[in-house]
Amino acid sequence: MAEFFAGIGLARLGMEAAGLKVTWANDLSAEKLNMYLGNFGESAAEHYKLADIADIAKDPGSYAVPKDLDAAWASFPCTDLSLAGGRKGLAGKHSGTFWNLIEILKKLGSRRPPVVALENVNGFATSHQGEDLKAAIRALNDLEYSVDVITLDAKSWVPQSRPRLFLIAALCAPAQEEFDSPLLRPRWLDHVFADSGLTTHRAALPAPPSHLKSGWTSIVENIPSDDPRWWDEKRMEKFNEQLSSVQLSKISKISSSSEVCYRTAYRRTREGKPAWEVRTDDIAGCLRTAGGGSSKQAVVRIEAGAPLRARWMTSVEYARLMGADEYILPTRASQAVMGFGDAVCVNAVQWLTEVYLVPLIEGKLAAK
Repeated sequence: MAEFFAGIGLARLGMEAAGLKVTWANDLSAEKLNMYLGNFGESAAEHYKLADIADIAKDPGSYAVPKDLDAAWASFPCTDLSLAGGRKGLAGKHSGTFWNLIEILKKLGSRRPPVVALENVNGFATSHQGEDLKAAIRALNDLEYSVDVITLDAKSWVPQSRPRLFLIAALCAPAQEEFDSPLLRPRWLDHVFADSGLTTHRAALPAPPSHLKSGWTSIVENIPSDDPRWWDEKRMEKFNEQLSSVQLSKISKISSSSEVCYRTAYRRTREGKPAWEVRTDDIAGCLRTAGGGSSKQAVVRIEAGAPLRARWMTSVEYARLMGADEYILPTRASQAVMGFGDAVCVNAVQWLTEVYLVPLIEGKLAAK
């Protein structure tokens, strides 16, 4: 199994739990490499290539990109799909690394992997009115791959709202199967499969677990009330000042419970002023990184008759929300937060590998 763009190795955790072995990995970040080696041992440095994928694409052989693998996994940056990235899509500097992957596959020739899995945000499906997604599918079609497109949300397994899009490309596609699970292939993907100019397939898959509606409070790290990570009185006064009447009403409803509740919050700019917005449900918001242009996520403690308490989310909580409870965390919390915010939920990768990638590799997927 190969990862062309491996992140911090959470994809590897899910793949290996499902029976696939990672034999080659790549990322540009030295900090992610350090996290990877901290979990998988110094021997993992033999297969982890710290390099720009653009350089690897120029000469895959120089970076020992293996041939005759069963599958390749690639996650490419979503920065250029957002407003902060100018919505340049696949023409952008970051999201454009997709084309480097295509170049690597081309140079592998007839020895390219029979299965390729790509991951990105759901916004990839609507970037440039859907043309970026179609361009990616056509590029894979040119390499004789048929492509399936599905979406999974981490909250099928963990209390985090984290929808992601997956392209599953196969040289030998499974038989076409109509499947109506809105969790896998919602209607906004219909136009892809209806396009006669694209070679696509819809594999017969089970529906993923139903989305969780609660669970965040139960996995919040138990931090003593006198821990300095909780914001002091002055900072909490400012936090409260930046809560709108709508937010205060939401918090009041939550505090009506006899239980201590935790919610997550993001700092936004509303009408030119900073404002805090608190989620009403017991699900964490999507974990992000400062590098992606989004603010960090705060944890708010709500208890009837008690003042609000707040702090930044910890690296332990990041790990739990990514299904990586046993992941060895670096000493510096910001390193873990950056890495996990860029990663793919372990549970989603494991499910996808077990029900789709491995059966596809083994030729066991077929229409009923």
